[in-house]
Amino acid sequence: MRTLRKVAGRELAVFFATPAAFIFFGTFLAATLFIFFWVETFFSRNIADVRPMFEWMPLLLIFLSAAITMRIWSEEHRAGTLEPLLTAPVGLPTLVGGKFAACFGLVAIGLLLTLPLPITVSLLGQLDWGPVLGGYLASLCLAAAYLAIGLFVSAQFNSQIVSLIVTTLICSVLYLVGANTLTAFFGSQVGELLKLIGAGSRFASITRGVIDLRDLAYYLSLTAIFLTLNVYTLERQRWAGNPVNPAHRRWRVLTGLLVANFFLLNLWLAPLGILRVDLTQGSIYSISPATRSYLARLQEPLLIRGYFSAQTHPLLAPLQPQLRDLLREYEVAGKGRVKVEFVDPQEKPELEQEAGEKYGIRPVPFQTASRYQTAVTNSYFDILIKYGDEYATLGFRDLIEIKSEGDTKLAVELRNPEHDITRMIKKVLYSYQSGGNLFAAINGPVTFHGYISPPARLPQQLAELKKSLDAVLAEFKQQAGDKLMIEINDPDEGGGQLATQLNQKFGMQPMMAGLLSPQTFWFYMTLESGGQDIQITLPAALDKAALKAAITAGLKRFSKGMLKTVALSVPAANPGMAQFGMSGQNNTFQLLQGFIEQEHRVKPVDPSTGQVDPEADILVVAAPERLQEKQVFAIDQFLMQGGTVILATAPFDVGFQGRISAEEKQSGLADWLAGYGIKVQKSLVLDPQNGAFPVPVERQAGGYTVRETYLLNYPYFIDIRNDGMNRDSGLLTGLDQLSMTWASPIKVDSEQNKGRQVVRLLESSKNAWLSDSIDIQPDFNRYGQAGFAQGEPAGRQLLAVLVEGVFDSRFKGKTSPLLEEAIQRAKKEQQPPPADPSDPRNKKNTETEPAKPEVIGRVLERSSDSARIILLASNTFLADTSLELASGASGSRYLNPLQLVTNCIDWSLADRDLLSIQGRGHFARTLLPMDKEERMWWEYLNYGLAAVGLLVVWGLHRLIRTRSRRRELMSIAGRA
Repeated sequence: MRTLRKVAGRELAVFFATPAAFIFFGTFLAATLFIFFWVETFFSRNIADVRPMFEWMPLLLIFLSAAITMRIWSEEHRAGTLEPLLTAPVGLPTLVGGKFAACFGLVAIGLLLTLPLPITVSLLGQLDWGPVLGGYLASLCLAAAYLAIGLFVSAQFNSQIVSLIVTTLICSVLYLVGANTLTAFFGSQVGELLKLIGAGSRFASITRGVIDLRDLAYYLSLTAIFLTLNVYTLERQRWAGNPVNPAHRRWRVLTGLLVANFFLLNLWLAPLGILRVDLTQGSIYSISPATRSYLARLQEPLLIRGYFSAQTHPLLAPLQPQLRDLLREYEVAGKGRVKVEFVDPQEKPELEQEAGEKYGIRPVPFQTASRYQTAVTNSYFDILIKYGDEYATLGFRDLIEIKSEGDTKLAVELRNPEHDITRMIKKVLYSYQSGGNLFAAINGPVTFHGYISPPARLPQQLAELKKSLDAVLAEFKQQAGDKLMIEINDPDEGGGQLATQLNQKFGMQPMMAGLLSPQTFWFYMTLESGGQDIQITLPAALDKAALKAAITAGLKRFSKGMLKTVALSVPAANPGMAQFGMSGQNNTFQLLQGFIEQEHRVKPVDPSTGQVDPEADILVVAAPERLQEKQVFAIDQFLMQGGTVILATAPFDVGFQGRISAEEKQSGLADWLAGYGIKVQKSLVLDPQNGAFPVPVERQAGGYTVRETYLLNYPYFIDIRNDGMNRDSGLLTGLDQLSMTWASPIKVDSEQNKGRQVVRLLESSKNAWLSDSIDIQPDFNRYGQAGFAQGEPAGRQLLAVLVEGVFDSRFKGKTSPLLEEAIQRAKKEQQPPPADPSDPRNKKNTETEPAKPEVIGRVLERSSDSARIILLASNTFLADTSLELASGASGSRYLNPLQLVTNCIDWSLADRDLLSIQGRGHFARTLLPMDKEERMWWEYLNYGLAAVGLLVVWGLHRLIRTRSRRRELMSIAGRA
């Protein structure tokens, strides 16, 4: 080992004694920086990663390795020093190992000089260091293979130039064999084989942040093979010209055996796909415990079938092996409960017919271009997940994320494959279980509490409903066994003590069928399990089916294995009438509905009925407008049932017809929120920490108005980063950045919310300011490049808040708006108001006229402590138009606002396994907002750091050169 270090030290000293070190490292750094900032346009990509550097690293390492190794043996040939080396008392493996270690050290120094780039990126955004470490490890492994090839080639020639050219050619061929450019010309089987042989595909795998033992073994084997051949080449030169003897044959056999063993090592490791380490933040390429928990719930075989075409788009081809490896891990984690298949439908017509007719999977036409022509390729890139008779599919649009890198280049990668696949497994599992025994998915016992008056005191329809309730409870009891306990009590018995307790706990009051009815009664229902109370709403249709559906919806809230129902209320689409100059509805929410439907059952609701659908587990209200008393009552009573209400509302709305315009918008919920100490102020938040936004700008050209669109930093487009996110809440898992468009500040009265939990979810930066102006169009003539007047910083502004606890109804002590409406309608129709049908005076009406549904004057006056309000103070940030504009500005699909809503839904429904997987998600980690001057400063800083590194190399060169001359002078003086 000491001799090896001496050989390596001598080679390093020789290299640094000449200006070659400075030239090589300078060229390598200049090429790296030019590619990173100019060719790949790092700042315009706006993504916090260093992938562009590692994408070009294989090509840069080819030339760097060839340049370093070209003189190692060729110079010894030319100078005539090879024979003394070969006859020196040093073993050839030690000699080769020392020279290889020196070359490897030089490459390591070159890579070390690039370290300021990832450090800079980490300061500008949330950098995942896993792929960075993987990239540097892959670069060192690939460089080792290239250096071994270069040493072997250098030993064959006495010309450095010939060695440089031959090494470059061999390394280039080795890299291109597995590159997508070449494998795209072949089928999937041949392409997979070429990727196993080539160095490029394995390099890309490690740079993802996944260290696979097979990839490391490949590079180590390649390095060992060419170092072995190098030793054998030198040994042949040592005994060149001598007669062949048994020792020579032993060298050949030993060399052949070593090469064969290194080759066979790769074949032996090829099937082992589980020996790997995931370095990415959150281990996004590995099976998580949450996924394993879903797989452990499987009672029947789960089928996962990948439909992948051999001929596909070149950008999708590299993703197929990643998905195959991940799906095989699902099969292993399933422990026999998961079956994974891969098929090419175009090779199996019967499976292609089944995929299209039964599952709706059809090929997608992709336009591809070759050197000679443009063609259209119809290919499959789909995944089927089937459990029992339930199934779900994922297409390429569901699995990939497309990012714009510059004007013409696109990057395609898997967004978060485990989350997407597990989400569908959860969906089919819950859908299947929803059709089975409801109580099988409930862990603890459930108690049904009925607070109901005797039938003689009930209105006729409720008396009939009580009979239906008994029948429904009997059915549930038969299913549940000991898991369901039933308690029905009359609150007026025992001196009304129970009625007093119900009023204090739930705010329950006796009901009445009409204002003029003197008789009151009780008909309330609750479910209790694990210390949680859920109030069962009285269905609008007073029949057995509606009652069973309402109780079933309540029971599902206690279950962990049932598909949940999300009630979604959005403004009705208004197409407008352009012929009369009337524009349609600006804000639609199709993307929001589709995103929620990926995990839950979505049920559009209209609060104007005065009641939220009893099946709803959670209520989402986006951009409400001029809600009437009955609509507010519906939302209020859902909250009183212990439900969660997610609101996206603000005092302003924004239009996008040519020119950006804002207008005041009355939601109808301001007074309701104010009753709970929550107020959305009538102003807009502007923040210097903002995102780019395509803003239409008008300019005058000779009396003619020209309208142009510019991508500008827009202060109303608030860019919220980690310092403005409450990570402890659990609702922001998987989100590294969030944009709030045209948001208003929230004020929460701490006095009114004593006893409730208040969580500040999202905040602006501390330099944000407020404006009550509705002029949101930038004025560059008046305010220069900023476009807006810079206001005084108002500190961090609250933009999203969670309030949880016990709420008193706004309608406490008041008559139900439903009953008031019925009375007004009766007056208009000149009919008597609703009265007690049990009154003999009203019997003649029921005999001669068909019975009309009764309106029960029921108001839930107090909620349980599980009730929540989640308020997001913006009407627009969930709208389709805002999301599309943000996607255009970022160069990728921008879905973070939608992910926030689904996080809130999963967190509120206590189904948080997917949240843990989402935290491992591969979302675009964007850079911090910066202007042009700041970006130039960071770029020039890296140029300066590179120059400092080169100065260090130059200083090392001068130091070694000085020491070398001193030794020469001392040697001359000693001889004299």
